[in-house]
Amino acid sequence: MSATSKFHVTEAGSGTTPLIFVHGYGCDQNMWRFVAPSFADSHKTLCYDLTGMGGSDIKAYDLDRYAKLEAHADDLGAILSELDLNDAVIIGHSVGATIACLAALRYGDRIKALGLIAPSPSFINDGDYIGGFDRKDVEQLLDMMEQNFFDWTQYVTPLIAGQDPAGETSGELAQSFCRNDPTISKHFARVTFLADHREDIARVNHPALHGGWCLDGAPYERWRSARNRGDGPLPTHDGTGENDRRDQGISWPTQLTSADRAATPI
Repeated sequence: MSATSKFHVTEAGSGTTPLIFVHGYGCDQNMWRFVAPSFADSHKTLCYDLTGMGGSDIKAYDLDRYAKLEAHADDLGAILSELDLNDAVIIGHSVGATIACLAALRYGDRIKALGLIAPSPSFINDGDYIGGFDRKDVEQLLDMMEQNFFDWTQYVTPLIAGQDPAGETSGELAQSFCRNDPTISKHFARVTFLADHREDIARVNHPALHGGWCLDGAPYERWRSARNRGDGPLPTHDGTGENDRRDQGISWPTQLTSADRAATPI
């Protein structure tokens, strides 16, 4: 099976520079529908579904292979290779941002720059590093997911969306979570929330634009801590919830263009 079919790649735009969007946990490429079209006049946009999500080949999700995020980075590499894409700008949200960085380390000759939305190399607090959660809290969330996936979805989506459960984005995110295979979702959750890629992030040299969205402001702090750059020049963008669709649609097209124009080194 071709990579474009396996990962349900959709292409649009009339430009020449490839702009590839990598979604986060529990979502699929549909989350980019308010963002990607803003680049159609200037870029060749590509959206795809991580293996096991959305319209990807569900059968390809092997629990052993995808026990590490590097497997998803290799999938992105397969897309780059099959379509012979060069000077690509990779836009990643949440865990998708980590996947984008891992791809930059492995397939850097095909990647020009990165756009990182609410990135987190590790979600777990560790000394001075702010991941956003204590390990016991993450374990409790994962246990809750194992016991009742539906109840977990209803609990966690308002927190991620940054609005009450009746909110439009909360409801859409909950529906997205429930569309995915529960076994895959549970497995990918453990891989996502227990991963620690701080050392990998420290090795990324590509130009990047960083935007931190979270109710407690943790993403920027955790990323800055992982990079050990103090108050360096890494650009930031303020927002509310991690999946604030309105902010993504209005503000980020202008912000992300900077990543394509040799933004600040990450």
